[in-house]
Amino acid sequence: MKTISLQDAVAMIPAGATLMVGGFMGVGTPEPLIDEIVRQQKKDLTVIANDTAAPGVGIGKLVDAALLRRVVVSHIGLNPETQRQMLAGSLTVDLVPQGTLAERIRAGGFGLGGVLTATGIGTIAEEGKQKIAVDGRDYLLEPALRADFALVHAFIADYLGNLAYVLTARNFNPLMAMAADTVVVQAENIVPVGVVAPDHVMTPAPVVDYLVANG
Repeated sequence: MKTISLQDAVAMIPAGATLMVGGFMGVGTPEPLIDEIVRQQKKDLTVIANDTAAPGVGIGKLVDAALLRRVVVSHIGLNPETQRQMLAGSLTVDLVPQGTLAERIRAGGFGLGGVLTATGIGTIAEEGKQKIAVDGRDYLLEPALRADFALVHAFIADYLGNLAYVLTARNFNPLMAMAADTVVVQAENIVPVGVVAPDHVMTPAPVVDYLVANG
């Protein structure tokens, strides 16, 4: 794990990259990283996240700046700009049920090829997807999701990169930290090793590549 400046962390991300971004309506989203992506004008990004937040909030800032080519999310209902770009054809939106989205990310982090789910059977969601019968019941095969980068927000990180989260800000962050080639963390507090008790570590240091320096 290396400590890195905010500017250098975002400079590593090329145009066209696939990002996993933690957060639920902006709660648990690493806002400084999002702001720096906008400042550096990284374009044609694919973002895998729970949602696109709202205009001016979290991932909504990337939508406002027209930096996204595609999003894989569970809903866009509270961001009219995402809807506008989708209807205009400038943004591809893949809507995935929230539980299925979480499981596909988890599968990517654990080296699985995908998950079987009954969600979507008998609806338009099953169109074009492989169907597998298990014990007489049909399931859809949903492929695992991985990304080039995971942008993770933690409440606390130690100098090795062990992470802990607080309350609902935890959401997708631990899953995404396991499912990306490069994991970049922005933590509210960076503390000496030993302050975070082993039993309180939610994301272990070996999966963290870069910790953004505070200040």
